Amino acid sequence: MSKRTPIRSRLLLFLAVLLLLAMFPPHAEAHLNSTGLGPVYDGLLHFLLSPEDLLPVLALARRAGQRGADYGRRAMFVLPIAWFLGGLAGLVTKASGSAALTCISFLLLGGLLAANARISLRATTILALLVGLIHGYLNGSGMGQPATGALALLGLVFAVFVLVAIAAAFVVQLRQPWTRIAVRVVGSWIAASGLLMLGWATRKG
Repeated sequence: MSKRTPIRSRLLLFLAVLLLLAMFPPHAEAHLNSTGLGPVYDGLLHFLLSPEDLLPVLALARRAGQRGADYGRRAMFVLPIAWFLGGLAGLVTKASGSAALTCISFLLLGGLLAANARISLRATTILALLVGLIHGYLNGSGMGQPATGALALLGLVFAVFVLVAIAAAFVVQLRQPWTRIAVRVVGSWIAASGLLMLGWATRKG
């Protein structure tokens, strides 16, 4: 059996799961859905069931993984910390977020992943910081009481950390050219989704 077979099988499985998530998105909710297990688990589940947060994080993690292990480690720590700080700011201000920011995240991160853009470690750090602050702020502004919301943010940030670690590590170990192309295709899908979202938001506006 060829060594390519396990990698190809895992990549095809991942693409299938990603496609299913895109085809059947959950209804958008302004507040957390209760799991009955406490606010930490509510925050974790909220992230896993929110494509508007999940896909940009996935794109950033895979972009970092394309550049190497150092980039992946930097994104793995900077993004969750920035997300938590942005979420705390959102909890305090309670200002409503803009859907255009989410569209821009899809377009920018998906475009960078699709283009395999050679950005520096410093630029990757700044990008992770901005994405974390913006998406964290949008999450925090839609949560309930600050105390409960802070606990939910902890669960959400933990999910972000784990996803970045897994996704970046997965891309770092890819060596075959076709696997790298498949990762870039995922980025093009994310960018295309952002373009569709932007068009829809403009039409509704």
